[in-house]
Amino acid sequence: MAAIALVGALLATAPAVGQTNSVSARIKDIASLQAGRENQLIGYGLVVGLQGSGDSLRSSPFTDQSMRAMLQNLGISTQGSQSNAKNVAAVMVTANLPPFASPGSRIDVTVSSLGDATSLRGGTLVMTSLSGADGQIYAVAQGALVVSGFSAQGQAATLTEGVTTSARVPNGAIIERELPSKFKDSVNLVLQLRNPDFSTAVRVSDTVNSFAKRRYGGPIAEARDSQEVVVQKPRSADLARLMAELENLVVEADTPAKVVINERTGTIVIGADVKISRVAVSYGTLTVQVTETPQIIQPEPFSRGETAVQPQTDIMAMKDGGQVAILNGPDLRTLVAGLNGIGVKPDGIIAILQGIKSAGALQAELVLQ
Repeated sequence: MAAIALVGALLATAPAVGQTNSVSARIKDIASLQAGRENQLIGYGLVVGLQGSGDSLRSSPFTDQSMRAMLQNLGISTQGSQSNAKNVAAVMVTANLPPFASPGSRIDVTVSSLGDATSLRGGTLVMTSLSGADGQIYAVAQGALVVSGFSAQGQAATLTEGVTTSARVPNGAIIERELPSKFKDSVNLVLQLRNPDFSTAVRVSDTVNSFAKRRYGGPIAEARDSQEVVVQKPRSADLARLMAELENLVVEADTPAKVVINERTGTIVIGADVKISRVAVSYGTLTVQVTETPQIIQPEPFSRGETAVQPQTDIMAMKDGGQVAILNGPDLRTLVAGLNGIGVKPDGIIAILQGIKSAGALQAELVLQ
């Protein structure tokens, strides 16, 4: 009930019936440029300088092989030698290559342990090449690791907070290769809505065309589907300047009615456009409590008897609720007030919403997480 009460408090100013629940937003806030997407990079490397918290070379043979290969590349022979040091850990290095990144700029990288290392705190990532999906090397990473978690261990107790086998290297990678495609080589702009919706896509297209008629003398945008809006580049326009002008246009964004439920945490999020048909709901819970209170029976003095345990069990059943309520949700405020009026907890409200959806009275999409 606290979750529903919170929703009702946050939406105390919800619009009345018949009013639109659209929100005004800039195009840059509701859409992204298809040519401006990020690219994922990945690499395999070694972390050195750990204080005995690295991989066990016997349990992680790939760490030993990688360390030997690295030393051989540095001109150090490792034939016939065997190391039991636990100061090295094999890691996977990942990063996101931002759009329009140029060689020489830096990006953050994430380092994750691949073997049985217990902590990466205090380690340093050795030069690691980062490749894209095409197999080309786009960046090289190296630097000291920043670990947010910590672990302390004694003979009889262990304290761990956060994750010690994952770390970040801020500005740890240098971009060495730029993407083959250039932004200025594009013949059009493709805007992708972050929340696909036909109404929003058409409104974006109409807003862009209204601006283009005043600036360029004709329409340039077309809504391809619920997610993509294609903008043709006018001959006299500069592509970067055109995008800068369009991304600040204000559009009335619309979203479908949804109810999002997380049964693990008891979180309930109800959208502003959610409505339910007139429906009667009865909710009641049966609680059975079993209490064991065994009694110790001692023998009488000099009776040569034995101490015995006599079991004693108390069972109590309680039934709460059971009242019938009429729910009719023409708007969000009425729906929240009706659910709060039943007086149930969030887990009960989740069951009620699922039942209303099964009855066909919930006019919204029910999303279970």
